Amino acid sequence: MSAAGPLPLQWEINGLKLAGLSWGKPGDRPLLALHGWLDNAASFSLLAPLMTGYHVVALDLTGHGQSDQRSPDATYQIWDDLPEILGVVDALAWDSFSLVGHSRGAIISSLFASAFPERIERLVLMDAVGPQPVPEQEFPQQMRKFLLDKQRLMQQATRVFPNVEDAVSSRRNGGLHAAAAQLLVERNLRPCADGFSWTTDPRLRGASAVKLTVGQNRAVLESLAAPTLLLLAEDGLGRQRELAVSAERHVGNLITEQVSGGHHFHMETNVAAVARRLTHFLEDAK
Repeated sequence: MSAAGPLPLQWEINGLKLAGLSWGKPGDRPLLALHGWLDNAASFSLLAPLMTGYHVVALDLTGHGQSDQRSPDATYQIWDDLPEILGVVDALAWDSFSLVGHSRGAIISSLFASAFPERIERLVLMDAVGPQPVPEQEFPQQMRKFLLDKQRLMQQATRVFPNVEDAVSSRRNGGLHAAAAQLLVERNLRPCADGFSWTTDPRLRGASAVKLTVGQNRAVLESLAAPTLLLLAEDGLGRQRELAVSAERHVGNLITEQVSGGHHFHMETNVAAVARRLTHFLEDAK
């Protein structure tokens, strides 16, 4: 990576403009990074520069950051991003690559890796594994909630902040420290008449229409063929032991570890230790 920072990238996939950031050099080991809910590619701005020898490409998933929002008739189910992710890695000419995902990005990473196991060399899941299933008998209620949420959110005005500092403060209220919040917020804002508004699609806050069943979740985990590292935050999902137990039961080649910090531990003060752990795993698993 040059001292100037990450290289901005852009693709046109399935009629959608997708944006991203990259660190390292083409030809280095390919590593795709998928961010969490309401975040963006800047989620990896502290971790990626420490991944020496890797060409790290981080996407703004649709409806986030500088990527397009989906059309009014479309949805933001966790699998809706998979066609665009496939288009991006094909555009990069990555026949195989390692994949790291955080939170919602980890869930999407699991789905992609289960569908294309032959393309994933190593898989890193940070503070998430798969979506929480909903009992089959609750399907009508889930669909109703989705329909009502979409109706409401399509009419909801985007929040406006008089300045960037107020926007950063709103993310810090969610538990992020100042430096991490600044990185994420700056990429998720656009100027408007009264200050700044989010680029994030409000529909991302709505309920999903369909949730995977227990059996479907199990099938996803059992299809993960690549060596997989699951990192759970001590002050995040690491407190939910059942996540690790389920993953250990169904993922064939899995290492599970707890790391210090909160849900965004890859953006906290121990980011160098996280980078060393990822590098060791990605290289040792060969």
